[in-house]
Amino acid sequence: MRIDDLVALVERSTPRLGATRLVAVDGPGGAGKSTLAAQLATACGATLLHTDDFASWDNQFDWWPRLEQQVLAPIARGQAGRYQRYDWDARAWAEWHEVAPPAVLILEGVSAARAAVRDRLSLSVWVQTPPEVRLARGLHRDGVGSLPLWQRWMADEDLHFAADRTSEHADVIISGQTSYPPPQAV
Repeated sequence: MRIDDLVALVERSTPRLGATRLVAVDGPGGAGKSTLAAQLATACGATLLHTDDFASWDNQFDWWPRLEQQVLAPIARGQAGRYQRYDWDARAWAEWHEVAPPAVLILEGVSAARAAVRDRLSLSVWVQTPPEVRLARGLHRDGVGSLPLWQRWMADEDLHFAADRTSEHADVIISGQTSYPPPQAV
């Protein structure tokens, strides 16, 4: 499936978060979600929000209520959301961000399409990539010293996705296995 095909699906979808079309790009760590979501956001003229701005190595899934209260609920009411980004390197809260209610909001990251938000999603995209490729990408980005963190992360996300059955509810499943290492930002 090409980006143009995804854009067409987004355009045909129904807004379910107030007047906003909420699109989730989900899948395990290192699958290629960020790359796909950035391309889709550019092609749709969408606002892109990363779950990594809420999660951390120590809080993989329990951050969701903050996203609901600070961003999703206000946008559903036609109001701006406001949240404080988590800085993974500093392991601390960073700057505040405001999110005006967009026509399309792309929520990208591990557990973006979880059961708690499914009824408000206009489109759910699952990015599927083999574990060995995902781990190699993660270690390339975070360094080989992060191996224990990645091993724990991958085991925990496997448990989450099995219980949540996230991929079974996706509207679209896309392979994230393109090239390794991933292209470097210019």
